Amino acid sequence: MALRLCEVDDLLRSDHLYLTENDRCFFFREYTANKRYDYSETNSLIQNFKKSLDKKGTSQWKHKGIAINKIAEEFRESLKAEWFEKYTLVPIPPSKSKEDPLYDDRMVQVLKIFGQGLNLDIRELILQHESTPPFHQITPRPPWEDLVDNYYIDKNIANPEPKKVILFDDLLTEGAHYKAAQNVLEKRYPGIITRGVFIARRVYADAEEI
Repeated sequence: MALRLCEVDDLLRSDHLYLTENDRCFFFREYTANKRYDYSETNSLIQNFKKSLDKKGTSQWKHKGIAINKIAEEFRESLKAEWFEKYTLVPIPPSKSKEDPLYDDRMVQVLKIFGQGLNLDIRELILQHESTPPFHQITPRPPWEDLVDNYYIDKNIANPEPKKVILFDDLLTEGAHYKAAQNVLEKRYPGIITRGVFIARRVYADAEEI
């Protein structure tokens, strides 16, 4: 059964600190924070999807590939190609820069599999200058404004100028990376329209965990 794409509406937006009523972001699943991989199917999927490249060559590595293909398959089952024909599909950068040996192009892989045989404009348009620790390892987490200076537009693929962009990422937490990517795009392309699609949004098992 195809998953249903849900929108972050007025009831959910308060769970994601930096999103405003003008941001249109969508998700398929809910990932429960502070829980192990075996807590839910989504926790298992996301944690496998995020496995670091330093696990390559170990028994764990095959689970990353399985997760990438499963997510791409779910995209193909749930997302209609015609929805995206007028958009440029852009992955939000991972925590490692493209020059880092641990750079992880997992979302790029998902979008390429999703786009096979389709006439879609998929571009790794936003890159970052320096690697950063994974966001969940930073305490306190920086506001989205602190992320902007580390992002830049890849001038080699900056044209043709995109008019509408869908930013893709695995997990929507506070929305900092989405807002930083949105800001960089708006500075380069004034008037651009941005949307966000996430595999899952973060939730908590108990209110006191927030």
